[in-house]
Amino acid sequence: MQFATRLKPLESNVFADMDSAKAKALANGKQVIDLSLGSSDLPAAPHVIDAIAQSLKDSSTHGYLLFHGTAGFRRAAAQWYERKFGISVDPETEVLPLIGSQEGTAHLPLAILNPGDYALLQDPGYPSHAGGVYLAGGQIYPMPLKAEMDFLPVFTDIPSSVLAQARMMVLSYPHNPTTGVATLAFFQEAVKFCQHHGIVLVHDFPYADLVFEDDDKGKIIGEPGIDITPASSLAPSIFQADTDKSTSIEFFTLSKSYNMGGFRIGYAIGNAKLIKALRQVKAVVDFNQYQGILNGASAALTGPQDCVKAAVGTFCDRRNALVAALNGIGWDVPTPKATMYVWAQLPEAWKQNSIDFCIELVEKTGVAVSPGAGFGKSGEGYVRFALVREPAVLRTAVERIAKLF
Repeated sequence: MQFATRLKPLESNVFADMDSAKAKALANGKQVIDLSLGSSDLPAAPHVIDAIAQSLKDSSTHGYLLFHGTAGFRRAAAQWYERKFGISVDPETEVLPLIGSQEGTAHLPLAILNPGDYALLQDPGYPSHAGGVYLAGGQIYPMPLKAEMDFLPVFTDIPSSVLAQARMMVLSYPHNPTTGVATLAFFQEAVKFCQHHGIVLVHDFPYADLVFEDDDKGKIIGEPGIDITPASSLAPSIFQADTDKSTSIEFFTLSKSYNMGGFRIGYAIGNAKLIKALRQVKAVVDFNQYQGILNGASAALTGPQDCVKAAVGTFCDRRNALVAALNGIGWDVPTPKATMYVWAQLPEAWKQNSIDFCIELVEKTGVAVSPGAGFGKSGEGYVRFALVREPAVLRTAVERIAKLF
């Protein structure tokens, strides 16, 4: 058989190698502590599950769901944005339901790029951002994210020859994997840059709520008596910078804030022309999710938000436990202000071989983490810990790591 050449860039997958290493460790009798996947171990809220359960009993929800049948969910998404960021959103023309934000970032390049066009991507960055560009026949210009620049790209470093062919830029803050955060001033700079060069600005925004500190007050979010900041200065929406929605689209998922990763539900908010273009691509790929899942998602967005605050507090406690434990064995790691990860620079002996480090770590200790090289060239020399286990288990993982060191 002969296959399309567009599959070539997709053949290398270090996460598949990690899965093989985890399977080998299990086969050898290791008790695996898997901190490699950013999949929340917390449950969805009861009122969300109840809404889905009630839908199951209604046979009218069992058929195909076309766009107009998603109106209730789109209204809930628009209202959530208006409450959280003070942004006016038209649910008819500026909202599109998605099967998680990953679907949006993977399919949008098909609507924007012609073969040979450039996409400006963060390096390191989330793998599906690059995958969608490859499938669209586009070229990737990696924007390096360095610790000394607070993991923010430097737009003036992008060559003019690349900018002449650039059609989209993808940003994502709070950032996976580096845990970097961006201010509203940075987003204003990004919007002006993209407007000047005629570039679509894409913001992947899954960690909108997973912010641990208020930048102005220095308070830990999730402490008793402290409300979650509606629009934290550490997690602004792109539309607080692009107020007219002139060039931007933003993706949000309920996987992180509402622990609904397995339900695969997210949405796009943005420029009406961009939403229409993405909808055209989506229309030939799939129908929408089951109506009951959208009903559950609507309940999440419009119902009590205590579950979000509780989740943020849980991840904050885990962050503190893991950072303290790693520092305790002499592995100096920064304390992240957001996301559900810790981004750790490897000891000198492993700085250019994060993949081998992670494979050896899981095979010898049963602790699985993600190699930084899997997120891009600039991720080499780091590993990512996902805060998906309780503090006691995180401390046990670090004890095992200490033995390898």
